[in-house]
Amino acid sequence: MESVDSGKVNINETLSVEKLEDILHGGQLSCNHVDEVWPNLFLGDMYMSHDRYGLWRLGITHVLNAAHGKMCCKGTDDFYGTTVKYYGVPANDLPTFDISPFLYPSAHYIHEALSTTGTKVFVHCAMGVSRSAALVLAYLMIHCNHCLVDAILKVKERRWIFPNRGFLKQLIKLNDKLYKSAKIDN
Repeated sequence: MESVDSGKVNINETLSVEKLEDILHGGQLSCNHVDEVWPNLFLGDMYMSHDRYGLWRLGITHVLNAAHGKMCCKGTDDFYGTTVKYYGVPANDLPTFDISPFLYPSAHYIHEALSTTGTKVFVHCAMGVSRSAALVLAYLMIHCNHCLVDAILKVKERRWIFPNRGFLKQLIKLNDKLYKSAKIDN
């Protein structure tokens, strides 16, 4: 296996938050209000989440709000109307917040949406770099069989992301669980 520097983690090497942060510091250093990080999967911020016309122009059919109910990111089915399906995750962007109960349901929501022809999913939080990025990474790991490092590198080709340390620890646990069940290749 190759080293972390080339984008792969040695199968015998333990992932750490520090190693992931080294990877996250490199590559794409900026992001827009919205970026397509996987086919028909868009990652963005609260500014874009409030731009119904902009979302319509992109063809967004599903919204996953990773900061549901937070002061800056209020969203509901009513806000987006009948043409957009809405799913809210009430996550706080704190290292102590347990986002793990939301990883599988969010990944399933994205997967179900993208399984239908013509759909586009917009995942957001306040800045589009931590909460929403963690949920997108979980989707790529759970349903696209990417290991955590490969998922990070794939998203970073299109957008700067930086999930907080607590989320990285929870994603490492998910990576280990998926690897043990042979769902991902390391």
